[in-house]
Amino acid sequence: MHPPLSALAREHLDRVRAFYDAAPTEPRAGARAYRGLLAHYYNLLIPAEASVLEIGCGSGELLSQLKATKKTGLDLSATQIAAARLRVPGAEFFVQAGEEIDLGDRSFDIIILSDTLNLSADVQHMLECLHAVSHPGTRLLINFQNSLWRPLLSLAHFAGLKADQPQNSWLASSDVLNLLQLAGWTSVCRQGRILVPFPALGLGSLVNRWLAPLLQWFCLTVFIVARPERQTAPRALTVSVVIPARNEAGNIAAAVARTAEMGAGTELIFVEGHSRDDTWAQIQKVAAAHPHRKIKILQQTGKGKGDAVRAGFAVATGDILMILDADLTMPPEDLPKFYDVLASGRAEFANGVRLVYPMDEKAMQFLNLCANKSFGLIFTWLLGQPVKDTLCGTKVLSRAHYDSIAANRTYFGDFDPFGDFDLLFGAAKLNLKIADVPIRYRERTYGTTNIQRWKHGWLLLRMVLFAARKLKFV
Repeated sequence: MHPPLSALAREHLDRVRAFYDAAPTEPRAGARAYRGLLAHYYNLLIPAEASVLEIGCGSGELLSQLKATKKTGLDLSATQIAAARLRVPGAEFFVQAGEEIDLGDRSFDIIILSDTLNLSADVQHMLECLHAVSHPGTRLLINFQNSLWRPLLSLAHFAGLKADQPQNSWLASSDVLNLLQLAGWTSVCRQGRILVPFPALGLGSLVNRWLAPLLQWFCLTVFIVARPERQTAPRALTVSVVIPARNEAGNIAAAVARTAEMGAGTELIFVEGHSRDDTWAQIQKVAAAHPHRKIKILQQTGKGKGDAVRAGFAVATGDILMILDADLTMPPEDLPKFYDVLASGRAEFANGVRLVYPMDEKAMQFLNLCANKSFGLIFTWLLGQPVKDTLCGTKVLSRAHYDSIAANRTYFGDFDPFGDFDLLFGAAKLNLKIADVPIRYRERTYGTTNIQRWKHGWLLLRMVLFAARKLKFV
């Protein structure tokens, strides 16, 4: 239970309620265009099958444009809710303030606060109350106006181009991030959208699609995605470690010996990929020599590491899925670190990082190092959350989240022969919290790399441009 609202907070809610009870329920043309832009970006963040709750839904203008199948709206104004019921007949609506939400035992996949925080009587209190209608997988989607735009918006109001509003705050991004942390929410990503909030004879959509992603700090609207902090103790989970192996005969025995048992049990899945040496024979031999370990072996029918990973994940039974490159340049002894990140709930996608600790002298060539650092900067911008090393072979996520990525793979298509980008982009599309896990990168002790620097580097760059079109320039 939360402490009751203060008298001052209640007075503020009463003033806001009175204002919107007397306000028009039909938005102006400019406000309607702005809501249409918000709906476009929200639809990119919300899975179609998700249940959605909007706090401060007003007359339902935004909710009516969302593609989610199950919609619920909450607003403190009975007048606005009556209009919302007519505008969105298939949705449910309740006359309540977010600070006093009471929907019984209902929980929602998505909770939206669209231009609502600045009108709240007590933002921290409201954010704390939202835990009552969330579950561990809930995503809180927030948008609010950039304080850099305050002079322009004040001028628009003075000129009669912007509707009146009750007294409101002007929260900065740092304020919102701090309040989320105080209220038990963890930020997943932040991004700016919308440079031109009106059609402008067709120029608005061009500017918002192609220039806004490059000028995010100057955008009118800030979007933040957050998730609930885990409150319960982690349970032991089963693990599947998929080991793609092509021309890695000398590393198979070490992969088994150096990979620890984790959680409630660990299975090793070797996927051999058209090797020119005796890798397949070694896999069979090592599996037979370790009957006490749960080991599965298979040969891929397609080509590329991405295909091998998908084949391995298809036969995996663990709650947590891991990728371990058979070259063992990422020490298998570090895999428990990745397990702990997911089992504790600190993140939902663990990404290995080779660029933090000193590495062996010949572990990575200088041009490869430069390229990896460059891709890290680009991906941090693309995904809206820090990703320092995109090409480390070790990536870890839950089976449930992988299944969701696979189910939504058509959004990006089958474009990634390596599998790294496919998983990272899929995780970003699902708003998963990504954690970088530093590891000590080692030099190979057997064989040579399967990476072709220039050919694969050009392919990776093309994939980045493709993903930018799907994630940023939309």
